[in-house]
Amino acid sequence: MSGHSKWAQIKRKKAVTDAKRGARFSKISKEIMVAARLGGPDPGSNFRLRFAIEKAKTNLMPQGNIQRAIEKGAGLDSANSHIEEVIYEGYGPGGAAILILCTTDNRNRTVADLRNYFSKYHGKFAESGAVSWMFIKRGEIKIAGSSFKDQEQIYELAIEAGAEDIDFSDEECAIIITKSEELEKVQKNILAKEIEPLETQLTYHPKEHIEISDPDYAKNILKLLEAIEEYDDVQEVYSNFDINIETGLILP
Repeated sequence: MSGHSKWAQIKRKKAVTDAKRGARFSKISKEIMVAARLGGPDPGSNFRLRFAIEKAKTNLMPQGNIQRAIEKGAGLDSANSHIEEVIYEGYGPGGAAILILCTTDNRNRTVADLRNYFSKYHGKFAESGAVSWMFIKRGEIKIAGSSFKDQEQIYELAIEAGAEDIDFSDEECAIIITKSEELEKVQKNILAKEIEPLETQLTYHPKEHIEISDPDYAKNILKLLEAIEEYDDVQEVYSNFDINIETGLILP
């Protein structure tokens, strides 16, 4: 929407900076460990692990780190790892819904720390199920826009591969949208066309957005979400807010 900026768009703009931080490797390692624990250490038969490894390589994570994370998650080394995946929920200033995907070895620590972030930036930590119904789980496959001559060509490829829709809001890439259970199939169809995706992932997309027009609310929700994203136990953060840039707030 012209004149507005959603959290997903803001995150894309700051992704390059985030990828340079050493803490990113720790987050990705936990993601790999959870995937290996749930589906086994073979990426050939564990599509979630395969996506996590692709993410690690995109972020230039050393192969040794990737392999150690796989072995820890699958219980193939001497270390006793208890990393688990947990989803937490809350409300930000102005009533925006917030969904947080975590990988943690200590739920009590993670909950306490997240509560502190919500309290500091005038949000509210919520019970399970409070806001998750406001989001749809779906697959996303990012394709470099430079790989195609125009949007129509990308659209035709996506629909032929079995996708549901395409998001062209990012100037540098197109995001092919799939049902969550069909993500692997659509990715395979795209790879069969000799096109290498930039990234493949499962995400949570808000069913609708809530507009934040108050400058103080806008400032605090951005600070809250950025603080949560920086937290080591957090993998992904999703929200349904939509900032009206007429607030005068300078966005990242």
